[in-house]
Formats: sequence, C-alpha cells, structure tokens
Amino acid sequence: MRNWPTDNSEALAAFIARKTEIDAMLDRLKGLSDDHFHADPDTLHWGHVGNLEHYAGLLKRITDAAFKEGEHAE
Repeated sequence: MRNWPTDNSEALAAFIARKTEIDAMLDRLKGLSDDHFHADPDTLHWGHVGNLEHYAGLLKRITDAAFKEGEHAE
C-alpha cells in the first residue's frame, strides 16, 4: 500500500504549475486573437476561416468540459 503525503503540498504545486501553463497559453491565444490571427484582410481566404473553425472547435471541447456543457452536461 502506498503512503500518501499527509498534506497536499505536492498536489498544490502541480496544480499551480498546470494553471501557470494554461494561463500562458491563454495569454498567447489572446494576443494572437487581438492581432486577428495574423490574417491580412487583403489576402484573407476560406482557409483562414477553416483554421478559426478548427480552433473554435478545440476550444469548445475545453469549455464544454470545464463548464459541464455539451456532451459533458450533467
């Protein structure tokens, strides 16, 4: 039988590390969105739309899980 730590310091440290990682990714995505995903209005095409559709689908999976919506609804 495994001896579990009597406090949660290791779990807390791991949680904070993951949260920091997520915050950094969100900051990068926000910056990219603020820059319109580097899309030039003069050369914008349906491929750009498809890329954003793909990104939105991936983010929807995350938000559905986080907020218990969609297929994760209780």
